[in-house]
Amino acid sequence: MRFRPLTAAEARRFLDAARADRLHALYELALRAGLRKGELLGLHWEDLDLRTGTASVQRSLQRTRTGGLTHLPTKTRASERRIALPTECVRSLKEHKERQAKEREAAGSAWQDSGLVFTTPACRPLDPANLTRRFRSFLNRAGLRRIRFHDLRHSTATLLLEQGVDLVVIRELLGHAHIGVTAGVYAHVRLRLQRQAIATLGDALDATDDDPGDPATTAVVR
Repeated sequence: MRFRPLTAAEARRFLDAARADRLHALYELALRAGLRKGELLGLHWEDLDLRTGTASVQRSLQRTRTGGLTHLPTKTRASERRIALPTECVRSLKEHKERQAKEREAAGSAWQDSGLVFTTPACRPLDPANLTRRFRSFLNRAGLRRIRFHDLRHSTATLLLEQGVDLVVIRELLGHAHIGVTAGVYAHVRLRLQRQAIATLGDALDATDDDPGDPATTAVVR
């Protein structure tokens, strides 16, 4: 299925709008770290180390036909990973934890401590389908174009590629089984970047205002 990742400008608007949402930390983590929906919903506080700024992605919360909401292993063995958290995510997660403590106090006996990071106000697990609906409503309120939740993950990878981040690093962050998966999924992005690079080189080679007397600049290409 074709995806339409956010541009850098759209991503900034998305993050600005998300600050006012109860699930601000979830949306920010989805865009800045590229976690899958199930991985986000399956995160436990014990998976996070906000002091060192790391997260262990170990499970995914999915709705199954027979078991309802169920914690399952990550998509592949490579999907089980430890990632560095952006500073902005550490900050929003700390704020989210404080909000959850207030919700616990307000819920009283209705509180069901699941240990999950992202929950309902009574600490029950969030249903993936409900998150999808909330996400669409958020986009509408924010005046952002409609995308799938999974497109946030594609946006992460695309924006990183555009910033020149190595495919190996992106593969590790996204938890792809093989670098060939990452390279294949984002081949169109890499092709576009190649064309831009070739055009930039073409502009330099077509320049006519160089002083013939200037010595050539030597560059080592590895």
